[in-house]
Amino acid sequence: MDQATYFSWDHAARGAAPCIRDDSVTWSYAEFAVRVEACAEQLHGLGVGRHDVVATFLPNRAELAVTLMAAWRLGAIATPVNPGFTPSEARHQLQDAGAVVVVGETPGADDAARAFLPVDQLAAAPSAEWRPPQPPAAGDDALLIYTSGSTGRPKGVRLSHGNLQFMSSTLAQHLSLTERDHALLILPLFHVNAICVSLLAPMVVGGRLSITGRFSVSRFFADVEKLAPTYFSAVPTIYALLISRGNPSPAAVASLRFAICGAAPISKELLDRVQSALGIPIVEGYGLTEGTCVSACNPLDGVRKLGTVGPALPGEVIRIVDPAGDPVPQGERGEVVISGPNVMQGYLNRPEATAATVVDGWLHTGDVGILDEDGYLSIVDRIKDMIIRGGENLYPKEIESALATHTAVVECAVVGAPDDVYGEVPVAYVVIDPGTSLTGEELADHLVERLARIKLPAAIHVVEELPRNPVGKIDKRALRAVVTL
Repeated sequence: MDQATYFSWDHAARGAAPCIRDDSVTWSYAEFAVRVEACAEQLHGLGVGRHDVVATFLPNRAELAVTLMAAWRLGAIATPVNPGFTPSEARHQLQDAGAVVVVGETPGADDAARAFLPVDQLAAAPSAEWRPPQPPAAGDDALLIYTSGSTGRPKGVRLSHGNLQFMSSTLAQHLSLTERDHALLILPLFHVNAICVSLLAPMVVGGRLSITGRFSVSRFFADVEKLAPTYFSAVPTIYALLISRGNPSPAAVASLRFAICGAAPISKELLDRVQSALGIPIVEGYGLTEGTCVSACNPLDGVRKLGTVGPALPGEVIRIVDPAGDPVPQGERGEVVISGPNVMQGYLNRPEATAATVVDGWLHTGDVGILDEDGYLSIVDRIKDMIIRGGENLYPKEIESALATHTAVVECAVVGAPDDVYGEVPVAYVVIDPGTSLTGEELADHLVERLARIKLPAAIHVVEELPRNPVGKIDKRALRAVVTL
């Protein structure tokens, strides 16, 4: 099956219609298609063929999108590497993926085993003799996205062209995207969220993408006012920062139609504050890299249930199961499992991990969730994050949600600490609004009427910031390594 429908060169007929821009370049669909062909010819000249792996070691910029699609043009596989990685971290991904070429500002690692194509040497146009090969099939691998490694060494998630085609077209439909839509990209393009939500989804319908530089609150609002995007996708921390300096002027956000929140849970309180400040709906979604980005999302047109991540996207099925894999009654807690055309092809060279994660076509997420009577999903917590205090199961997210009801709390994280008597006890780390004064003791008082005694944190630490993994999620593994009472 030809999957060229979401490739840029099929949109070359759109001619001068705006396609992609960053701080240095602005390209129409036709111009972008020419750049993709030129890069594909260069990669082909370096020996890249079908099923070979092409890596990028780049910050967000238009050439990263060019390289992804040039690799796909050859039937090759793309693996974007976090440009903030140390040489050791980059080397692990490059070697594990078997990358044959790196396109970047630097090679990413001092390894002579692969070719390096400097990004400033990418050709502007292909030769007259260039003849691209046949496009890849739906089942061919397209992307290798590496997990954040919160449970060990990062694993390469194999996503096919069929996975990407399904996700990009389903998102475009769910979000009612048209050629008039314009995504503002602020999340990293080495993550599946940015690739699917901000790059491929608008491209399917002929929309456009603006890539901005390093995120800052002032820059964000200046970019929105100047570029007039219609939507953006961000993580809870970014939303907290956007409202940390008060509400923006109506003119600064006038073009926005909606925004998306994903990658980590957001509290009801923060979601309310952001929607009020920006004057637009914020649709909360949920998904994993292993599920090609999104599996559930609140609708733009329809009932949005605050505190849930919405119903399953069309074409996907979500169930809640017990440890034996059997469905639990509606409203009961259990593991979230997912099936559909979005489920990954597997982990690269890790058959045992793949078999443990995808069972009879169902993706086992490791998340604890609840489905309500309308099929809306609420995420309770990660199974591995659960704290067992004296034989009682405690869910950190419930404690975090209670902390988030305090108006001065920007974000928080709760982890388990070893205890001689109870085995484990919850400990909270909290970031508060700049300029406010709040102590751990005051927060403890705030929780007394909101949580049962057994759920109260044994300690609450007010900190300036929380540790994060490469995709911006709070790194609880790092917190557990340093947790104190």
